[in-house]
Amino acid sequence: MPNTIILIPSRMAASRLPGKPLLKINNLPIISHVFNKAKKTNIGRVVVCTEDEEILNEVKKNGGEAILTSKNHKSGSDRILEGFNNLNVKDTDYILNLQGDEPNIESNDIVNLNKLMINHNSDIGTMATIINDKSMLSNKNIVKVFLREKLNKNNFPFALDFSRDDLSHKYKNIYHHVGIYIFKIKVLQKFVNLKQTKNEIVSRLEQLRALENNIKINVGLAKFSPIGVDTMEDYLALKKNMEYKLKK
Repeated sequence: MPNTIILIPSRMAASRLPGKPLLKINNLPIISHVFNKAKKTNIGRVVVCTEDEEILNEVKKNGGEAILTSKNHKSGSDRILEGFNNLNVKDTDYILNLQGDEPNIESNDIVNLNKLMINHNSDIGTMATIINDKSMLSNKNIVKVFLREKLNKNNFPFALDFSRDDLSHKYKNIYHHVGIYIFKIKVLQKFVNLKQTKNEIVSRLEQLRALENNIKINVGLAKFSPIGVDTMEDYLALKKNMEYKLKK
């Protein structure tokens, strides 16, 4: 059975909401909520990769594992590869990159992505959910993934494209992309060493670098679309929602 390690890139210097990894929900920082969701999967070792000692110390204080990385990374993929190399992990086949600002991600979706990746022997895997609200198509804050066929719980088709724009005039099967990735080790090493493409920089979507260098990305169906914390409004809404669920 192939082995997977879950790495969570995290840093304090977010452009729209600096310090968000340490904002608390139910008296626990966001980054520790994500760590706990990853740990719950029982897939394998979970480590937060961060450039900030504040995050490192907080994760460890709450029972998690974390490692310091460089402050010069341009993407989360660069950060997790450095973290993986510094950990000197042996007998690992896949690295799962989990976003550090999505504390309500479903552990079952992470488990299913790992299974799909192994069963299909894929290079890169990610997830998407069904779009029920058509207004999401024109929302540039929502990343869409475009497929040749419809997603179901059993298939794992290749992505044709990713965009923040409404491309419904061009593509038929459109889904809301969920920013979780899993890589074969060698593919992540190759990907990080590739130069950023023009479309990647303009769109702020690093997955376009893979597609434009003929690296295929498979997409699995997620049951739940996690809420990313990009603004104070996002944080307050998610905090209210998660704390309400805990009281029920």
